[in-house]
Amino acid sequence: MSNASPRWHNLFPDLDFDPDALRERYREERDKRLRTDGEKQYLEAAEGFARYADEDPYTTQEPRDAIKRDVNVVVVGGGFSGLMAAARLKERGVEDVLLIEAGGDFGGTWYWNRYPGAQCDIESYCYLPLLEETGYMPKEKYAFAPEIFEHTRRVGEYFGLYELALFQTRVKDAAWQENRQRWHITTDRGDALDARFLIQATGPANRPKLPDIPGIDRFKGHSFHTSRWDYDYTGGDHQGNLHKLADKRVGIIGTGATAIQCIPFLGAHAKALYVFQRTPSSVDLRGNSQTDPNWYSSLEPGWQRERRENFAAVLAGQNFTVDLVADGWTDIARRIGLSLMNRRSDAGNLDMEEVKLRSEIADFQKMNEIRARVDEEVSQPEAAEALKPWYRQFCKRPTFNDHYLATFNRENVHLIDVSARKGVEAITEKGVIANGEEYELDCLIFATGFEITTSAHRRVDFDTRGRNGQSLYAHWGEGFRTLHGMASHGFPNWFTIGINQNGLSPNMTAMFDDQAVHVSYLIDEVQKRGATTIEVDADAEQAWVEEIIRLAGGGNAEFLEACTPGYYNREGQVGQGISMQNSPYAPGINAFNDLLAKWREAGSLEGMTLKGEGDA
Repeated sequence: MSNASPRWHNLFPDLDFDPDALRERYREERDKRLRTDGEKQYLEAAEGFARYADEDPYTTQEPRDAIKRDVNVVVVGGGFSGLMAAARLKERGVEDVLLIEAGGDFGGTWYWNRYPGAQCDIESYCYLPLLEETGYMPKEKYAFAPEIFEHTRRVGEYFGLYELALFQTRVKDAAWQENRQRWHITTDRGDALDARFLIQATGPANRPKLPDIPGIDRFKGHSFHTSRWDYDYTGGDHQGNLHKLADKRVGIIGTGATAIQCIPFLGAHAKALYVFQRTPSSVDLRGNSQTDPNWYSSLEPGWQRERRENFAAVLAGQNFTVDLVADGWTDIARRIGLSLMNRRSDAGNLDMEEVKLRSEIADFQKMNEIRARVDEEVSQPEAAEALKPWYRQFCKRPTFNDHYLATFNRENVHLIDVSARKGVEAITEKGVIANGEEYELDCLIFATGFEITTSAHRRVDFDTRGRNGQSLYAHWGEGFRTLHGMASHGFPNWFTIGINQNGLSPNMTAMFDDQAVHVSYLIDEVQKRGATTIEVDADAEQAWVEEIIRLAGGGNAEFLEACTPGYYNREGQVGQGISMQNSPYAPGINAFNDLLAKWREAGSLEGMTLKGEGDA
């Protein structure tokens, strides 16, 4: 530890690694991958590339008559966020709710994501919502996609939402009609709906994204995105048996959470598999297990909310007496917490510099274990070195899989490290050019994720026009403008469920449920108070924007700037302005929910104005 700073040495005299050397290695690996084009390196799945996003390989569209009618509430989106919005409205007795969903069934991401091995990476007991309400318990700690999809259908059945849904339908336009105090919504099926309230619940993982690689439209072989898996081409099903790939040379671009899960199946069946990797994922053990019926029978009412809040508290480093989830997500947070608690008992209060150092040391130790696992699992030294992640654990979404690393021991599996050239250079008629070499392929699979941090208008393929015809996306042109992340000035009776300017958690279904509870409360209050409209005040919206920016300034911007590029840090372009304005509520989801609960308890709807008969 000769190069370590005195502070490191004094606090951690027994370390078996040099923290300063690791910091430098992390910096070098980040810089090697930094690009000047940031999020512009991704191509919108539209126009000539629309087939990657708009085609439904699972359900044949059936003709139906166009619907023209008034409706109380229209919910756009039939994934978990839309389902929970409708469910929470139904719980409050709000009737006449209509859902519009592009897929052939409920599910959202879990309708589209049917690739082999697809599985939730957040504990099922926290991730699958409305378990207590529906009386269902997941079969395993980490449920696979078919079970998750089935649960979305269960929620739909339980709350009677199927009779309220328009499937295989996309909204074309939504415009506020001041004279009628209604939202006029049109669809690609000729529907014309006039809704009192409009909820946009299109979800962050709604639109597949593609890499803007030169020649991407030239490839003459077969290609598809993992969110639209083509089993007609590969054969098999979610459990594997991709027997039609036995004579195929397959390339896959992307090594994030999706690729980690499907690559073991591709490697087991393809004649040759070429994995084009720019940045390796952090791959920890999954360690799945069957649900213990004795544990399930011992649970008390309210257990799921308690578990979700505990998970969030542990991840946020808040005081906790027990880690109820106790998995790979909470491991590092648990280590940091115990380290700090032990230190506090010895020496009283800690200064923030020491907190940061102890957190960083715990992270280094965890990632050293992750990298050591690569050496244990991968026999080829060159591949093993390329598969090691050199960054802090939460720079990228951590992944968990018990079979991924060993896949690279197969003779037919080839890891192509493209970090030196910041990605694949080109796509040709025959295959992929990487590191100056052409790899001929029969099939090219894009495991490149979803449009999570791109502009809202790019992620939602229709415009929302509020008072005086103002476009929502123009209103948000210089960053999100909301109150509590769920409503905006100039857009009466309009709400959204999403990930900006509200309480963020890696357990997204929990945050969507919390927002659904809040939005359903607002709509219910409008009806109870006999009002016509509810709208955010301009000064309240501005105050919330300023609060989000203020809190973000003291948050994790420094951490993200030091990270390898990815969607967590907007591909290495974390900075001031829009990035900070679009941030979540920095104190975390539990603090955000406490704030909302107190806001609702006050009953004054502070920052919002009711208009119409019975004005409060």
